[in-house]
Amino acid sequence: MLKLKINPFNNSGINPYKKQAEKYEKTAQTRGMGNDKVEISTAAKEMQQSSQLIIERQAKVEELKQKVESGEYKADPKETAKAMLKFFRK
Repeated sequence: MLKLKINPFNNSGINPYKKQAEKYEKTAQTRGMGNDKVEISTAAKEMQQSSQLIIERQAKVEELKQKVESGEYKADPKETAKAMLKFFRK
């Protein structure tokens, strides 16, 4: 019977992912379980504040709608026109 002997010295190319996996395991072990840290950007903080403004504005609009429907709200046309001109002249 013929026996073949496989040379173990030149088998590094057989599984190239093994070295990478071992390297990843070592770095994961050395890092350990660190604490997660979350930072909220200033843009996100502004968005949170603006969402609060939106809620307040919606409540005010709803209140005005109810006053208009019930007849309690009477707008002065001259004051409204002045405010519109002032706004659009900016």
